[in-house]
Amino acid sequence: MDCRHEPKPTLIVERMADIPFTPPAHKANGFNCPHSNCRAYADQYWGAVTVQLDRRGNYTAQGLEIALCARCQKESIWLQGLMVFPLTSNAPPSNKDLPPDILTDYNEASAILAHSPRGAAALLRLCIQKLCQHLGEPGKDLNADIGSLVKKGLPPGVQWRWMLFE
Repeated sequence: MDCRHEPKPTLIVERMADIPFTPPAHKANGFNCPHSNCRAYADQYWGAVTVQLDRRGNYTAQGLEIALCARCQKESIWLQGLMVFPLTSNAPPSNKDLPPDILTDYNEASAILAHSPRGAAALLRLCIQKLCQHLGEPGKDLNADIGSLVKKGLPPGVQWRWMLFE
């Protein structure tokens, strides 16, 4: 009798949800890839950028480095310790259960975070408003909507964090 069994897909998804997001960091050996088609936690291989200026030899650009993702083989470019390419943020990936219209707004907020934190905050507020509507609330007064959701079973800590955000 064969006692082996395959893990249930729901258990795999639950385990994946427990994997923490590690934002890109200068000189880190591993982090979640900043490229939108990868986003996996992977080893990063670092190197300085060398530029051929003329026939006299090589010139190492000061503070210009590349990290290569071991999974997707795409580069991130760093200048003086700050990632300048790809234009992305350190925001964690979105929840896979978000409705498509909210997902679009979340991804836009994530993309502009480094360049416009206030714009990203406004888009995230819109995401919360749309999510409240998706959960059956009117979506007119976020404080009232979140309070109502807490009464229906949403953890009270969410309401407390919302008050800090406001």
